[in-house]
Amino acid sequence: MKTVQIDKIYKILSKQASTWNTPVAELMQIQTKNSFKVLLTTILSARTNDKITGSVAKRLFEHVDDIEDLEKIKRSELEKLIYPVGFYKTKAKHLKELPSFLKSEFSDKIPETVEELIKLPGVGRKTANLVVVVSFNKHAICVDTHVHRIMNRLGYVRTKTPLQTEFALREKLPRKYWKKINSLLVALGQNICQPIIPRCSQCPIYKYCNRVGVVKIR
Repeated sequence: MKTVQIDKIYKILSKQASTWNTPVAELMQIQTKNSFKVLLTTILSARTNDKITGSVAKRLFEHVDDIEDLEKIKRSELEKLIYPVGFYKTKAKHLKELPSFLKSEFSDKIPETVEELIKLPGVGRKTANLVVVVSFNKHAICVDTHVHRIMNRLGYVRTKTPLQTEFALREKLPRKYWKKINSLLVALGQNICQPIIPRCSQCPIYKYCNRVGVVKIR
């Protein structure tokens, strides 16, 4: 297996990514610096494609602009507003729990660390890492299915779960790449490096990839 030249891969993807669709959380960062809205958007985005998440977030924020609005709105109304995101009823429940939790634990402020964020209802490590990067511009590594798949496919890590991938990358990936690696690999994964039959013929980093586990390509 050839050595993965992560510096060259990062440089190529940084140039190429502007021609692909922008992941929804990064799009939210462009549109607003509001950490509350970034948090809600990332919660909504779990197991939901970016197109649906973007339209639902836009509709939600026409009714919910801050923590006080979220506290006042009925759960049944929330469910209607965020449908059809995945697990919308569970997410509505978590969103309704947020205001009281933020008030009692964090003085109505969105926490800025992964360790604090994962204490919030509906927030896992992927969401927490993404909020830390997008909202607060701090170093964190958000690992979703795209990052997990592609880093293993490249041969950069050998892991079985996204959590294992996150900690492997914290040990191996140069810190200067942490903030942007998620958005670059999500864009690559959505457009080219797809799960079943990747579009290797269109991939800008094809020659740097070991294609671990790839059986068929396009």
